[in-house]
Amino acid sequence: MAVPVEEAIAALSTFSLEDEQAEVQGAGVLVSSERGATNSPIEYGDVSAYRLSLSEDTKALNQLNALIQEGKEMASVLYTYRSCVKALPQLPESMKHSQADLYLETYQVLDMEMSRLREIQRWQASAASKLAADMQRFSRPERRINGPTITHLWSMLKLLDVLVQLDHLKNAKASIPNDFSWYKRTFSQVSVQWQDIDSMREELDDLQIFLSTRWAILLNLHVEMFRVNNVEDILQVLIVFAVESLELDFALLFPERHILLRVLPVLVVLATSSEKDSESLYKRVKINRLINIFKNDPVIPAFPDLHLSPAAILKELSSYFQRFSAQTRLLTLPAPHELPPRDAQDYQRHYLIINHIGTIRAEHDDFTIRFASSLNQLLLLKSIDGADVDWCKEVKGNMYDMVVEGFQLLSRWTARIWEQCAWKFSRPCREAIPSESNGSAESLFDYEKVVRYNYSAEERKALVELVSYIKSVGSLMHRCDTLVVDALWETIHAEVQDFVQNTLATMLRTTFRKKKDQSRILSDMRTLSADWMANTSKPESDLQSHGGDESKGNFFYPRPVAPTATQVHCLQFLIYEVVSGGNHRKPGGLFGNSGSEIPVSDLKQLESFFYKLSFFLHILDYSATVATLTDLGFLWFREFYLESSRVIQFPIECSLPWMLVDHVLESQNAGLLESVLMPFDIYNDSAQQALAALRQRFLYDEIEAEVDHCFDLFVSKLSEIIFTFYKSWAASELLDPSFLFALDNGEKYYVQPMRFTALFKMTRVKLLGRNIDLRSLISERMNKVFRDNIEFLFDRFESQDLCAIVELEKLLEILKHAHGLLSKDLSIDSFSLILNEMQENLSLVSFSSRLATQIWSEMQSDFLPNFVLCNTTQRFVRSSRVPLVPVQKPSVPHAKDNFYCGTQELNSAHQSFARLHSGFFGIPHMFSVVRLLGSRSLPWLIRALLDHISNKVTTLEPMTTGLQAALPKSIGLLPFDDGVTGCMRVVKENLNWGTKSELKAKVLRGIKEIGSVLYWMGLLDIVLREVDTMHFMQTAPWLGLFPGADGQILHTQDGGDSPVVNLFKSATAAIVSNPGCPNPTSFYTMSKQAEAADLLYKANMNAGSVLEYALAFTSAALDKYCNKWSAAPKTGFIDITTSKDFYRIYSGLQIGHLEDSVQVSSNNFEILGDSVAWGGCTIIYLLGQQMHFELFDFSYQVLNVAEVEAGLLSHSHKNPHVAQGWETLLEAMKKARRLNNHVFSMLKARCPLEDKIACAIKQSGTPLHRIKFENTVSAFETLPQKGA
Repeated sequence: MAVPVEEAIAALSTFSLEDEQAEVQGAGVLVSSERGATNSPIEYGDVSAYRLSLSEDTKALNQLNALIQEGKEMASVLYTYRSCVKALPQLPESMKHSQADLYLETYQVLDMEMSRLREIQRWQASAASKLAADMQRFSRPERRINGPTITHLWSMLKLLDVLVQLDHLKNAKASIPNDFSWYKRTFSQVSVQWQDIDSMREELDDLQIFLSTRWAILLNLHVEMFRVNNVEDILQVLIVFAVESLELDFALLFPERHILLRVLPVLVVLATSSEKDSESLYKRVKINRLINIFKNDPVIPAFPDLHLSPAAILKELSSYFQRFSAQTRLLTLPAPHELPPRDAQDYQRHYLIINHIGTIRAEHDDFTIRFASSLNQLLLLKSIDGADVDWCKEVKGNMYDMVVEGFQLLSRWTARIWEQCAWKFSRPCREAIPSESNGSAESLFDYEKVVRYNYSAEERKALVELVSYIKSVGSLMHRCDTLVVDALWETIHAEVQDFVQNTLATMLRTTFRKKKDQSRILSDMRTLSADWMANTSKPESDLQSHGGDESKGNFFYPRPVAPTATQVHCLQFLIYEVVSGGNHRKPGGLFGNSGSEIPVSDLKQLESFFYKLSFFLHILDYSATVATLTDLGFLWFREFYLESSRVIQFPIECSLPWMLVDHVLESQNAGLLESVLMPFDIYNDSAQQALAALRQRFLYDEIEAEVDHCFDLFVSKLSEIIFTFYKSWAASELLDPSFLFALDNGEKYYVQPMRFTALFKMTRVKLLGRNIDLRSLISERMNKVFRDNIEFLFDRFESQDLCAIVELEKLLEILKHAHGLLSKDLSIDSFSLILNEMQENLSLVSFSSRLATQIWSEMQSDFLPNFVLCNTTQRFVRSSRVPLVPVQKPSVPHAKDNFYCGTQELNSAHQSFARLHSGFFGIPHMFSVVRLLGSRSLPWLIRALLDHISNKVTTLEPMTTGLQAALPKSIGLLPFDDGVTGCMRVVKENLNWGTKSELKAKVLRGIKEIGSVLYWMGLLDIVLREVDTMHFMQTAPWLGLFPGADGQILHTQDGGDSPVVNLFKSATAAIVSNPGCPNPTSFYTMSKQAEAADLLYKANMNAGSVLEYALAFTSAALDKYCNKWSAAPKTGFIDITTSKDFYRIYSGLQIGHLEDSVQVSSNNFEILGDSVAWGGCTIIYLLGQQMHFELFDFSYQVLNVAEVEAGLLSHSHKNPHVAQGWETLLEAMKKARRLNNHVFSMLKARCPLEDKIACAIKQSGTPLHRIKFENTVSAFETLPQKGA
């Protein structure tokens, strides 16, 4: 069934094509044609239809407009002219024979450029002649033709402005005479063999005179104008018109105002230089009015990087126009560089935006609120049918007023930027800037003095704000052009009809009733523009006759029919004719009341409507006016300074648009950050000017290259700022609250919020006709930065010891938290994916990782050889002695603060916590190892450590055999007769290992490393048990599990499903039973996944003990050498004297080690620590030699002798200090016995030898863990007490 068209359209209207992108950029570059209200497409060709005898005026007007357009193109050629000589090659001595060819090629290249200058020379002569002729046409005493009209006056002023700018450019461009001198030189060389070159030489001489003469164009214009000495009247009319327009100002936009300011000094000079009546000007315009205008604007923008000074122009032209040199009051005006300090400060307060930004900000806020309100009212009006006519008129009138106010605000704001730039160009900074590298002052380019170092930080901030206001208001007005156009046209139509049908009707009945000539003009105005079809207050017969009673105002039906440019042109002419009567010499100015018979009230009405007509043209050409008023491309151009500095291009640090972007990024002002893209609109505007106005492709290429470079820098800097902010935010949130509470200045650790949300939504940044996805670029940068940060943290960890694992975990935790915060606003790779990628652990069959490999490498090279165990504190600490095994590590890498914790304050705070764990390795570090490696890489590390134990056992076997061979054949029990001294003497005689000292040290270090690994496994076992317990507490309720009385895991439901499975099954059954269930298959799949999860989690509940596995593995490794280290006695009884089992070797090593450790000059204990006892006792225990060791250990026997000796002495009341000198050694022996007992008790609890299945290992390598054993108190929690 087909959908009706009305319903389809209604459905389409509900769709929104808008996205969430914020408006933080100006409107896009417009693609507009030249046709518009201000540039009439028919060139005022319809003027003749109104029978006003303006054909001569219109013809001259069209001619002037064509000259203006040509002159702008000539000015573009001069402004963008760059020296060709600098690019010319220089021939070496070996190629001097090719000099003639080089001259010919040079001439051909330069001739193309000189032909453009010759064209400018010819054009200016023609334009000056036509302008002078046009002025003379209207300056005759008898009036033969009507005019000039106001439009004609504007065209004269604009053409004169073009000629002045051309002259100024010709004077300022030093490269043009330089190229011409080369051109003339090459012409002399190549024209030797030419014939008939006299005309070429004459043309060349004329061009030379034109280029070398300052103000040649103006002087030529003066000659042409006063060839017939009767142009004083029109010059004075132009001056009066310019002065009055500048003083009123409200009807001018800034381009028109700048035109008047540029041409007024030249007009004054030309008018004063007349031989006929040079002083008559000051009778019509008081000189004080001119002086005030020149004083109010001492600098005038001319081109983007060129400015004019009225005072400087007047002084320079006085030497060319002798009559003007008598005007001392005008010549005493100071130039910008001659201003007194007090006046310079006053002008600076006027020109600098920073002094007005508060007012501008208030104007912007007030205007945007009222404009939005008027727009909402207009939308409401369009949605209501049959609304009240008066209310409609009021709403549309308010909209019109807001558009006019918006144009005036944009004009005033953009003019402030133009004028501030002109002021900066006229007042460069004079101080040399110290170089960052050597601290000495360096010479600067002129452009750096006027731009880079001429704007303070506050001035840049104010300029960024103003650029943002201009672009935002322009974008606001541009977006609603189609909404307001009818309202604007209706309002203009109503204004015109009210004036011509009501106001003029009243004037015809009163003021002009008896004045036939003026009444005829007023009637022509009504005939010209009255829309009688819109008048509904009179019957049709009256409308046709235009008669009847007109005492009451007519009502006009609203029609969106605006007047054409020709109608506006003719109306202005007629109003001017009414006021002036066609007399150019009329005193008092355009609307002055001197000598006029028109009442003041009527004159005010005519004046008000006259200036409204001028603004109607801007309103009708709405889009073009918005584009003109928001065009800030001039801030990029620097052609004049490129030439004066003799460089190809300046670095981007000198580019004002990039300076503004960089200032926003560097200042990190939260209020400005959303405006950071606004300065990039300057590049859009400048590119549009380069292509459309200047028509120079090379300028566009330079802009494009700079934009590419700047945008890359912008994305890089912005990404770094974003990363730093989120990193600091994460680090601040992860600080210990108690730490912050204890500080007096804890506020410095809080991070000020910044608004990146709008930038994160930017998927279409408009830049040089391209749409750039800024969000995607930031995401790519963030992915790279996170990877670089992890890479840096791993490099930093690899350059430190294993104790830095806690710091690594903390920094990774901060990074992960920052990633989580950023992921809420930006789509970036998951942190686990990034971490696995940087750990090289992406493969499904890869169980090692970069971090696990580094930990294992660190344990092999540094931790096991150079760290010693303190059994009391359960910590490994680095030996204070020089490391036995030298460690080669890379230097600690350094990076910016944002690769640590974000800021220096947060770095210091987190470093203070990291230093608490930097001097040892213990339980906190083991937690970090478990969390960082996870269940995937941790088994690989455990296996590597167990293989290390196996390798160490294999390495110890030949060394132990060597020590066995060095033992005497028979070592009996130590005698009690000679006491401790005798026992120690017997031990030294029997254990004569003096030649085996190096071998002894190697064996002790091997045993120490085995003990360190086993103790490390014990710490890991503690941590894993705690982790497993927490995991059990989290999953047990869902799996229906609870711990039994004997430590076993019991099920709440025998043979039934777990709670999580029942939950999903019941939910699936309830949903599937509903007839409205769309897809029951997905719910069945969820139920099956719950069953799979139940099996998976239950399978991981009965995890074995890492320590028991390590002991079982060690026992299996010792089985290979059991016949060598634990030989069965030949007699079947305990071998007391001839045994060379491992316990006897370790007993000798232990007493030697104890004896060495108590020596004053020895620090042997700090090299080996308590790990020796753990390694030796574990091997003895697993070999089944614990009882032998406890019976026949040398240190134990010495302790027994000492105890007996002390008891005998106490009974005989003799000196109890017979064993004096051995107290330290005896105390060390007691400590060693307590430690050995502690180790043996732990081994009995975790690996009882009576239950052989506890340490059995299958052929596949998996241990058979013991099922039940008697619960004993953890050896790690309860240590034997001293004296036990």
